Amino acid sequence: MSPLLLHPAYFPNIAHFAVIAQREVCWEVMDNFQKQTYRNRCYICTDAGRHMLNIPIKHVGGDQGRQKYIEVKLDNKYPWQRQHWRTLETAYRTSPFFEFYEDELIGLYQKPFTSLLDFNLKTIETVCQSLGIAMPTLKTEVYEKNPTEVSDARFLVNAKKDVAFEQQKYVQVFGDRHGFVENASILDLLFNEGSNALSYLKNLKIDFLDV
Repeated sequence: MSPLLLHPAYFPNIAHFAVIAQREVCWEVMDNFQKQTYRNRCYICTDAGRHMLNIPIKHVGGDQGRQKYIEVKLDNKYPWQRQHWRTLETAYRTSPFFEFYEDELIGLYQKPFTSLLDFNLKTIETVCQSLGIAMPTLKTEVYEKNPTEVSDARFLVNAKKDVAFEQQKYVQVFGDRHGFVENASILDLLFNEGSNALSYLKNLKIDFLDV
């Protein structure tokens, strides 16, 4: 079975991480950056419902409007790391497993990063370590619109298109207020399910891949 081509996203959603848990993955790192994708956003569950955490980036203007994902720099003039961590604390402090994982995660919001791609890969690596699975290391060397050596699952990074898959409900912190929020960031599953998160991911049907 050929590896699946995926974009490194910011704390990927559950569908995205189910693929990582079940299949061999190759990271797409040679494409152009696109707006309104999970490259620089994720969705968590707060007392107000589904909430977006967005990473500000330095936009290239003029004739250089397009830029490679690998070249995208974080805009650290705005204290987004501090804000994101405070939001996570507020949302998940009362969840069953927040305290179990916070020491590993807080470092991501205390250490300065310059590259969006590097930061995203580090968030995925940290979750992989928490789940007890190997971090995928394969990366693309050139961009291929229609790849032949790997199966294409890059569509999963599109934040404007919902992925249709059957997701078993689990208890969420504010589920009694808003009902079950589907396909949230992997952090939501980790904080609410802890060590059960890996078996949950492995039991999900990923037939949405259609590859």
